Amino acid sequence: MNSADLEKGLAKDEGGRRVGVPSTALFTDQYELTMLRAALRAGTAERRSVFEVFTRRLPEGRRYGVVAGTGRVLDAVENFRFDADVIGFLRERGIVDGPTLDWLADYRFSGDIWGYREGEMYFPGSPILRVEGSFAECVLLETVILSILNHDSAIAAAASRMSAAAGGRPLIEMGARRTHELAAVAASRAAYVGGFDTTSDLAAGFRYDIPTVGTSAHAFTLLHDNERDAFQAQVDALGSGTTLLVDTYDVAEAVRTAVEVAGPELGAVRIDSGDLLLVAHRVRQQLDELGAVNTKIVVTSDLDEYAIASLAAAPVDAYGVGTQLVTGSGHPTCSMVYKLVARAHSADPKAPLHAVAKKSLGGKTSIGGRKWAARRVDAEGYAEAEVVGTGPVPADLLDRQLLVELVKGGEVVVREPLDTVRDRHVAARAGLPMSAIQLSRGEPVIPTVYM
Repeated sequence: MNSADLEKGLAKDEGGRRVGVPSTALFTDQYELTMLRAALRAGTAERRSVFEVFTRRLPEGRRYGVVAGTGRVLDAVENFRFDADVIGFLRERGIVDGPTLDWLADYRFSGDIWGYREGEMYFPGSPILRVEGSFAECVLLETVILSILNHDSAIAAAASRMSAAAGGRPLIEMGARRTHELAAVAASRAAYVGGFDTTSDLAAGFRYDIPTVGTSAHAFTLLHDNERDAFQAQVDALGSGTTLLVDTYDVAEAVRTAVEVAGPELGAVRIDSGDLLLVAHRVRQQLDELGAVNTKIVVTSDLDEYAIASLAAAPVDAYGVGTQLVTGSGHPTCSMVYKLVARAHSADPKAPLHAVAKKSLGGKTSIGGRKWAARRVDAEGYAEAEVVGTGPVPADLLDRQLLVELVKGGEVVVREPLDTVRDRHVAARAGLPMSAIQLSRGEPVIPTVYM
């Protein structure tokens, strides 16, 4: 199932009101279509063009960015179709004229897309995605590409920081109730890319094959006449390897009851409130004294990377993270932009490309030209610079190039399992200088060098 399938099922409610859209084509801003209309009229719509996605800066204090959402971008490009319902909507609103509607009805992206591999790191100025084709077909993709990459990369970066802080302890994504229902699925995918191990969101498990987990909330304990009855019911249903929530009433009493009910084979206890550092130490001591030496401790409760790091010395075996993860831990977007950087005077594939760039004050300038990118490493193999250029690639960087072909002639040529992407991220993070995983505020861990 992809987003287009889900949206088809939500297109109209019983009253005939639109509650969704039937394709990714309307995940766009109106000015994309009005630009198309004007370019068609001016005869410039078919000019060969190059657009690039990049960010001018990382979120404040962040030392690296994480590319996430590439797989979803490829799905969105494939499903970018102006079907009869969409054309009807555009005609009804008078958004574009008849000739433009005719052009849109036949729209199929036929260009090329190059990009950083999903899970890879990026830095200010990195050409994360390069979209090539006619102006008309490329300009329409701006909003949907940015909405996916900005959201997913922000979540993945937060997840990566939390994963580094966890030091190898498992992380559970559990933020579905804190964000939009469709964003929750995308956030779970991005969190998995960034290093999380499981999700509580079944839609994410169904769509992306991410391992799912879940046991009970406080409501289940409150449903029963006492805590023992609640624990017994859960163990009877799920077995002694389940995780029991022990902070509904008195933690110490709950731990004692949990071990009495489930025995020393109790899988885990979950703590969701209080001074987690202090409570975790007390619970660990109590479990050991009761003979439940293999019972794990899972902590939740508004965790972020800083809270996780503060628990590094605590006897905690796993973390569950919700709100701070799905909101990017204070940075819900990456501020990526999609800019025209080169164009020809015609549709002729042999026509020379001319670099173009916006010139403005306030830090919003960009660098023109079709770019390549490579990561220079030091003698020990650690990254030391992000090198971005528009001319020939230096010989010593030929095998360090970061952009790969994702779409050729409108056809997707790269599909990767999510586990492959996740493993790539772990390897890419390990290839950065050690200071990359420090949580203290700082500049990008490596500089961007232009050639």
